[in-house]
Amino acid sequence: MAYHHFMQLLLVEDEIEIQGFLKQSLADAGYEVNAAKDGRTAMQLASGKKYDVLIVDLGLPDQDGIDLILQLRRSGVNSPVLILSARRSVDDRVKGLEQGGDDYLIKPFALAELLARLRNLLRRNQAATEEASRLRVLDLELDFIRRRAFRGGEVLNLSPQEFVLLEYLCRHAGRVVTRSMLLSEVWGMRIQPDTNVVDVHIYRLRGKVDTEGREPLIKTLRGIGYVLKDR
Repeated sequence: MAYHHFMQLLLVEDEIEIQGFLKQSLADAGYEVNAAKDGRTAMQLASGKKYDVLIVDLGLPDQDGIDLILQLRRSGVNSPVLILSARRSVDDRVKGLEQGGDDYLIKPFALAELLARLRNLLRRNQAATEEASRLRVLDLELDFIRRRAFRGGEVLNLSPQEFVLLEYLCRHAGRVVTRSMLLSEVWGMRIQPDTNVVDVHIYRLRGKVDTEGREPLIKTLRGIGYVLKDR
């Protein structure tokens, strides 16, 4: 899988020759590149568009690149950042990575290494994003992007409300959840009316999750609540 095709990249580099060379090389490698020669322009570009990855040179004319990275992080930009710098000291590298950089390349560098580092950052970032969009408990899997649930790889045909209920049980797997917790968190009912809505939905959900021949995962603790097995 080619991770770098049409990836949006923001290049912050004030040396015009280097900027021109990198822009061309990155475009040839399949990136769509926007370039800025100072921190102010970089902030304007980053606030108007989401980039998959950023390359930031530390020696910018209007501010230190590390301060720019901090500013970007504070404004909610969480894309990976590759730092470029002529500063060779370990202290500078550590500081750059501590302040929100994800990788560090010292000038002069080989283009092949820069491209390899970018691919690695994108791959890591993609893996982390996919992890956040999925939840697994035993052989149950929830995909939050498509709002679908699976058991043993088979799709469970859940209603939207059943999906939310199963998500809540999965996030609290191994712990007892009471009827009033479910009414409040899943149905948004603050008062506890005399309703059997929870029991009805648990019954339906169990019919889809714990089908015959499968180990039952949703357990009722009479008079207390429910627990989703996690081991």
